[in-house]
Amino acid sequence: MDALAPAGAARWTRRAARFLPRSRAARAWLGLAVVAVGGWYVSHLERTPVTQRLRYMHVSEAEERRLAAASYREIMLQHGHRLVPAQHAAARWVRRVAQRLIAATGLGDSLKWEVHVIDAPVANAFVLPGGKIFVFTGLLPLVRDEAGMAAVLAHEMAHQVARHAAEKVSQAKLVLWGRLMMAVLFDPNLARSTALLDLGVLKPHSRRTENEADYIGLMMMAQACYDPKGAIGLWQRMTAYEKQQAGRRGNNEIAKYFSTHPAGEERIDNLRRWMPEAEQKRTESNCESSSRLFAAFNHIAGRTRW
Repeated sequence: MDALAPAGAARWTRRAARFLPRSRAARAWLGLAVVAVGGWYVSHLERTPVTQRLRYMHVSEAEERRLAAASYREIMLQHGHRLVPAQHAAARWVRRVAQRLIAATGLGDSLKWEVHVIDAPVANAFVLPGGKIFVFTGLLPLVRDEAGMAAVLAHEMAHQVARHAAEKVSQAKLVLWGRLMMAVLFDPNLARSTALLDLGVLKPHSRRTENEADYIGLMMMAQACYDPKGAIGLWQRMTAYEKQQAGRRGNNEIAKYFSTHPAGEERIDNLRRWMPEAEQKRTESNCESSSRLFAAFNHIAGRTRW
């Protein structure tokens, strides 16, 4: 097999060379095109909030809102009949935790957040651009307490803060162009290029944004005076649940490369590594004096534990 690799690479090189212009003028135009595309790409680079990660962004906030509105209509058509009433204990509890996070972090200044609880045995939650959060009741037994729910909601809010949905759409546009180029040069049927870009670009990028949301969410829940260690407890329960559902024991080193989310053990390790910073954030938020107010509020509102 090793002897075949250089031969295969040579064939691909010869095939690519057939598409390169031969005249100097054509090569000059190609060079200008490459420079123009590079400049266009660089002009769409920006830094993410909080982490300051450099990324490519080619989706405006207006386009993001249009995509979110379409997704919201689709979700409501699918799950609207299962929405838990706003005055239900579960809905009030989830909304109360969300309101505390929003108030502590100032996220209500720019967005009108909405929290929907869907009565379905699914251990999941997600957010749409614009601040619409959906939590399935199947997740509540794993959440257990307010710190666990704060970890879930802060993670979802972090996706919105960092505009991860728009970033993924931007990334998909780049990957589409990459697929077309690879189809012309190497892979007319798109099979290999699609698999390569999916495993080498899209899935690693998705795991990167999930890790980023974990970090931002951890800082948000600490700023809201929730115990950040609750995030570790949540992911320990989630990891055990996922292994039970999959019928596995221990890590699956192959499956994690095909996943859009980091492995549970990796997330727990990251949270432990970030914990000193989160504890410092909580200390700076004057949580000792705030805890009495939160306790009084929970007593009046009627605290629910799942």
